[in-house]
Amino acid sequence: MTDPNTINIIKPEITNVYDETFTVKKQRWGTFVSYDLEGAPIITSMTEELCVEATRWYLKAKQDGFGETATKYESTVGGKL
Repeated sequence: MTDPNTINIIKPEITNVYDETFTVKKQRWGTFVSYDLEGAPIITSMTEELCVEATRWYLKAKQDGFGETATKYESTVGGKL
């Protein structure tokens, strides 16, 4: 039997499934995180719409390839720091 002086508050978890590929969950502090179907986190965003958009872009790029995104820079610093 539970203690009558204890109050248990259970908030429902807000979960949406998109494209049958990923879910978006609202965190307790107000951000949104997308997860793949295995439960691994993908993207964190301030709004649900941005989270969905960024996750769709990321998953498409992951599937098609990211291309050459790395740029190499070389520089020298003259003088005394």
